[in-house]
Amino acid sequence: MIAQAKQRKSSGRMIEKLIPKLLLLCAIVSVLTTFGILFTLLRESITFFSEVSIIEFYTTSEWGPWTGDFGVLPLIVGTLLVTLIAMVVAVPLGLASAIFLSEYASDKVRRVIKPVLEVLAGIPTVVYGYFALTFVTPILQSIIPGLNIFNALSAGIVVGVMIVPMIASLSEDAMNAVPNSLRQGAMALGATRLEVAMKVVLPAALSGIIASIVLAISRALGETMIVTIAAGATPALTGDPTRSVQTLTAFIVQGATGDTTFGSTIYYAIYAVGVTLFVFTLGMNLLSQYISRKFREEY
Repeated sequence: MIAQAKQRKSSGRMIEKLIPKLLLLCAIVSVLTTFGILFTLLRESITFFSEVSIIEFYTTSEWGPWTGDFGVLPLIVGTLLVTLIAMVVAVPLGLASAIFLSEYASDKVRRVIKPVLEVLAGIPTVVYGYFALTFVTPILQSIIPGLNIFNALSAGIVVGVMIVPMIASLSEDAMNAVPNSLRQGAMALGATRLEVAMKVVLPAALSGIIASIVLAISRALGETMIVTIAAGATPALTGDPTRSVQTLTAFIVQGATGDTTFGSTIYYAIYAVGVTLFVFTLGMNLLSQYISRKFREEY
């Protein structure tokens, strides 16, 4: 028995020494992967910008790589337009869902509704894309006469539906972290449950809620299949959501799957657009971390 106990202790010590090394290896692989992606994007983008002026790329409004026009502004505007529509849809729905789950739903209801809500995050985005094209767009066409079959409105709405679980789940976690003593104190002063939710819980969980919204924006900026299928491929510098637009990710798909010659200017343009998208999403992630640290409440 003593020998067996010593053997179990020895095995336990080996596992305890091995686990931190495995975790460190996973962290190193993640960091190296990020640097590898960034290195590849920058290397190919530098080649592109040696052929096309970076000022022309970011300031002109004509985008037609196959005709020699490399003004990326229409793609940026299309991306921001779809993202804006998505956030108009996702923020109210996500926050309302989070408030209900955190402040109103019983444990039994929460255990049923939250997993069902999070199932939305597991649906393939290509399914969302065809859902937008074949279901949402016909409904919008019956409401808005003359709406194009490919349009930013339909794509933005469905992107918003897709990111609702992200806002709802992260916001609910932030609200659940608020101590119950704050709720009980507000109710003792005569506040209603809605007043407690809106005037006590929401301000206390503000850092987590804003961080979830910023992360959702980052997710919407990088969405590919929905906008590729439903928004069309027309690089138009417009704020009209009823028109067809092309986003940064949609061009990457178009350029990567089309008749693009390796080493051509169009080939390198894919990486330049990728760097632009990388900067947008990186900025959103950094902003989310800053907000979380800046407005975090300590209890």
